[in-house]
Amino acid sequence: MNSFGQLFRVQIFGESHGECVGVVLDGVPAGLAVPVEDFLPDMERRKGGNQKGATPRKEDDIPIFKSGVFNEKTTGFPVMIYFENKNTRSGDYEKLRSFPRPGHADFVAHKKFGGFEDYRGGGHFSARLTTGLVAGGVIAKKLLRNITIDAVITEIGGDPDPERGLQKAIDAKDSVGGLIECRVKGLPVGLGEPYFDSVESLLAHMLFTIPAVKGVEFGSGFAAAKMFGSQHNDPIETMEGKTSTNHAGGIVGGITNGNELVFRIAIKPTASTPKPQHSLNWETGQMEDFSVKGRHDLCVALRAPVIVEAVTAIVLADLMMQAGHIARVI
Repeated sequence: MNSFGQLFRVQIFGESHGECVGVVLDGVPAGLAVPVEDFLPDMERRKGGNQKGATPRKEDDIPIFKSGVFNEKTTGFPVMIYFENKNTRSGDYEKLRSFPRPGHADFVAHKKFGGFEDYRGGGHFSARLTTGLVAGGVIAKKLLRNITIDAVITEIGGDPDPERGLQKAIDAKDSVGGLIECRVKGLPVGLGEPYFDSVESLLAHMLFTIPAVKGVEFGSGFAAAKMFGSQHNDPIETMEGKTSTNHAGGIVGGITNGNELVFRIAIKPTASTPKPQHSLNWETGQMEDFSVKGRHDLCVALRAPVIVEAVTAIVLADLMMQAGHIARVI
């Protein structure tokens, strides 16, 4: 339920305002160097803090290894990494408790877990839990030698100028969504399986673990529905499978074809918008006006590229292990 992968297996844990969040990684080969400083660049990219449009909540996010690492090298046993939650303001959520936020998991979480859910900061529905995913991605990227993964914001609020799109939301005192594109170079031919374990299926499975993701498309994606087959087909130029176009996005029949893997994700506007709303007060049973206070991202997409890279790396590391491209000992 809370884990993913076959040979490179990832499990996340924690709550937004709990003691910590973290990740357990099983299947990490022995002998991989994992000094703390190697994690810091990606952890920094995931942070909020001073970034315009992101939550002002600041956490150190220094990885603490509890098992599976000795003398800064992996031992071949499960690696447990956790991150302390120090900068919480749970009182902000007591004030909101009467109103399950529209567009957020508050209402369904309360129904599913019978009122036992940790509602502070969204509990385990919070994007705070992606801290562990990013840490897992750092290790996965280390295993994917000669493979590069790059994700970038291409739009915010429908504007190809992300800064301008974000400013529109700030001026409107509202939240906003965005689009992110990810490109992977250096993949071999043959990763993935038809149908249930296609590369698209596995990537989409993990990409939808990122809070606020509402859509995923590969290659030409939905635009392919407007094309003729002769336009969408990618002519094969070499025996290595190089194609002259890449409408397929590097995947055919669920299997990598050796070309660049290309996909995009759509991220919805943050549910916790400061703009006044009219919705259910579940203490009175009536719809009332309210406004979300506290520290929230105006645009979740701002901090998502490194998370997209991380979950992509986790999926690909697992597939590379299954194909025998990654050994059990480095």
